[in-house]
Amino acid sequence: MRKLITALLAATVLVPAAASAQSYNEVRRDQREVRESRRDLDQARRYGDRGDVREARQELREDRRELRDDRRDYRQTNRGYNRGNYAGPRGYRYRPVTVGYQFQPSYYARNYWVNDWNRYRLARPGINQQWVRYGNDVVLVNIRNGRVIRTQNRFFY
Repeated sequence: MRKLITALLAATVLVPAAASAQSYNEVRRDQREVRESRRDLDQARRYGDRGDVREARQELREDRRELRDDRRDYRQTNRGYNRGNYAGPRGYRYRPVTVGYQFQPSYYARNYWVNDWNRYRLARPGINQQWVRYGNDVVLVNIRNGRVIRTQNRFFY
């Protein structure tokens, strides 16, 4: 029974990661094919006749179409995370922040913490550090002084 449960857990964890890696590899392969098709088209323009140029253009068009479709699939499977609307503290107005910015304590209070950082594939926060949601961004904040250590913009949608 323990082996069955372990196998099921491994399958639920590894299959999405493998699917994500597969779509990423498909995008990379299609980018490589587009580059090769461009080289072939340039070579056909230099040394080939009209038929060669026509075939090279058609091949390039098909490779670009495949790349566009694979990119769309990759974006749909690897988009940001939906956690609903963000309700900031009183007087909140979004301004992009960078490393070194200092938040007021109300911006990194407990109700804005991202406690399930592992689920979102964020780095493990260190001592006196916490991932905090700020608008649609995720910010790693030193909770002692409110300084921003790391930012990830447009993380939530």
